[in-house]
Amino acid sequence: QVQLVESGGGLVQPGGSLRLSCASSGITFNNYAMSWYRQAPGLERELVARIASVGGSTMYAESVRGRFTISRDNAKNTVFLQMNSLKPEDTAFYYCNARHSNFPEIYNYWGQGTQVTVSS
Repeated sequence: QVQLVESGGGLVQPGGSLRLSCASSGITFNNYAMSWYRQAPGLERELVARIASVGGSTMYAESVRGRFTISRDNAKNTVFLQMNSLKPEDTAFYYCNARHSNFPEIYNYWGQGTQVTVSS
């Protein structure tokens, strides 16, 4: 059974920092690209950051580039999202995603999410 369990969300003041974690089980973690998505009320889910399964290359949404950092610890089957200089517009539910393509199969899994609220 595949599980992705996010933690680290909460309430933080503008300009503050949070570190999200996503612990995985039931998958061969090294084979999966890992991503963080977020969804604010009334908006579509959007990709925040992604880290490749091999090589560790990363990509970020323009809105978070320079403030957020995604990383992974393959020994602990965990992906992180360090969020600095948080803004009220970063308020959303944050979801962890694991994706692996082995043509023609695509394996795509989601965590349950964690709430991040940026407010004074």
